[in-house]
Amino acid sequence: MVLTGTRVLVVEDDALISMLVETFLQRMGCVVAATASRLDDAVGKARTLPLDLAVLDINLAGELSYPVAEVLQQRWIPFVFATGYGTAGVPESLNKAIVVPKPFRGEQLATALLAAQAGGTGESLS
Repeated sequence: MVLTGTRVLVVEDDALISMLVETFLQRMGCVVAATASRLDDAVGKARTLPLDLAVLDINLAGELSYPVAEVLQQRWIPFVFATGYGTAGVPESLNKAIVVPKPFRGEQLATALLAAQAGGTGESLS
């Protein structure tokens, strides 16, 4: 699979969902480079870690993960939003991001990550 060895940042405030995403990623052959459940931690990791992709929950305990996405954009690191909110509320500067609606299956996440890695934009994968 094209994702084998890909270093992924997981930003998710729900521990069970984070563990599920990590499991999905590991089954795809990805390396979970780091996880973050708080905005400040996620921004710091997005700025400094060697990353290839990221999976971002939009709502982190009431704070929006958009600053993380902006850092990743500046570093040319593709990402997907994994959220129960769909594309509603995504700012125009980030509206080209691929959105995976929760709940999702591993195959859906893999499809979204491959699309993001290939430069796909503005999709909502059901």
